[in-house]
Amino acid sequence: MGKYRFHGLCFPFLRLTSSFRRCPLSKRSLLIATVCVVYLLLVVLHVGYSQQHWDRRTDKDKYRHTRGLYNLEPNGVHPDSADLQTGASFVVPTRSNVVYITLKFKRLKPANIRGTIRPKLRRKVRRNKTANSAFTQNKLGSLERDAGQIKPNFEPKTSWRESRDVDYKSLDIIPKSHKGETADSHISSIRIYSQRAPPWFSPQDVKAMRFLADAKVLRIREVSHGDSPSLLIFEGETRVSPTNQNHTTPNNVCAGQCGVIHSPVDTTEVFAFHLDRVLGLNRTLAAVSRRFRLFHDGQPCPVVSWDASLYPEGLAAGWATVRLTWGDYQSSLKQRCWHKNISPKPNSGCSTIHHYEWSKLALFDFLLQIHNRLDQSCCGFRPRQEDACVELGLHAECGSQDHIQLANIIHRGHDPRHLVFTNNKGFFDRNEDNLDFRLLEGIKELPEQAISVLRSSRLREKLLQSLFLDQTYWESQGGRQGIDKLIDVIERRAKVLLTYINAHGIKVITMNV
Repeated sequence: MGKYRFHGLCFPFLRLTSSFRRCPLSKRSLLIATVCVVYLLLVVLHVGYSQQHWDRRTDKDKYRHTRGLYNLEPNGVHPDSADLQTGASFVVPTRSNVVYITLKFKRLKPANIRGTIRPKLRRKVRRNKTANSAFTQNKLGSLERDAGQIKPNFEPKTSWRESRDVDYKSLDIIPKSHKGETADSHISSIRIYSQRAPPWFSPQDVKAMRFLADAKVLRIREVSHGDSPSLLIFEGETRVSPTNQNHTTPNNVCAGQCGVIHSPVDTTEVFAFHLDRVLGLNRTLAAVSRRFRLFHDGQPCPVVSWDASLYPEGLAAGWATVRLTWGDYQSSLKQRCWHKNISPKPNSGCSTIHHYEWSKLALFDFLLQIHNRLDQSCCGFRPRQEDACVELGLHAECGSQDHIQLANIIHRGHDPRHLVFTNNKGFFDRNEDNLDFRLLEGIKELPEQAISVLRSSRLREKLLQSLFLDQTYWESQGGRQGIDKLIDVIERRAKVLLTYINAHGIKVITMNV
């Protein structure tokens, strides 16, 4: 049955083709081509209409789905078209069958959480007519110039040297601890955002840093310091009760808690403090960077903790120092003085310093290239013409090195076995081909804790975390970019030191003394 049906469908076409055979060849070809073209046009029109109808159905379904997804009422009912238009804006492109929906969200005003908005602070400047010292007159003049209240014919009555004690309470002047903030502000420039400070800082370190950075200055004194230049010491307001404060310090330099203000060029004091703590040496005094509007035009100044135990015989007598020549120092290294708590012989030439202290000092000074202790004559590197050792003629003494005196070898009066690293004037601009290897001469052991930090890949991470605490120092060095450059120098020197250790067979041992 299907066979006959097939023949029935094909029979008209066969009749047509049979009739074509009677026509000439040219007419037959023309008719075939015409029929094919008409057939193709019909097929194309039918397919296009079907596709357009399908696209409209698809877009309509998408529109309904979008409308139902973004515009549901709380009870699950779809809103009407008017409600939809108020909640959404329609953008119709060139194709009319595509609709883009852009939802409009109401912008909420952020909540004002109490304690997160920094209050606006005003400078408090008030003149007291009873202040007649030179320091008072000079600084009041600068304050009045800042406020636009300059008085003519203003001259100091006394010299700076005659007025070494300035009482800030009599002036009612509050020095600035940070740009835009005053010292009595509740906002500290020591940024500790977690519950604990980094583990290399002790609680005493944190307290000292907060005091140096934020304490209200009560008075400032310029005091003589033996043969060294005079010191600028400020006394800060603390919460310690008067019975617990030390009122019997030598020469009554500091009745409470104090700090020493250094020049703005001595910024390595702050970096040295953080490097010392990160390496686990714990031999430097706490140091931060702070701004004083009355000094150095408000530039950040390093402020170091005042430690009266460094002057057991009074400030006029100077530090408790160890006097050694380079030859005596090298001899003491060979004898390993006080190693294992064994007392040296009377004629051994040993000092009171423990043997391990020299290893810690050499490591610390090499990384920062501090030469004013072990190599104040600059014999281990090529100094510049503007270096102090060249200007003072000390570099000429390198011909007889064994007789050159060491300097700044300081310890506390009650602890003669351990050194205190002060006056940490380092140099970051010294290239690797001009490092002072004389600082490492005679050293056979180095502390394991410090070397492990240098060998690890976390030296940069720890220094960044540590230096970030001091906001004033961080910003004064140019932020993260400037701090990274300083750490780059330390990392390069650490690689040189590790190579030196391997080349010279230096032992890395635990030094817990």
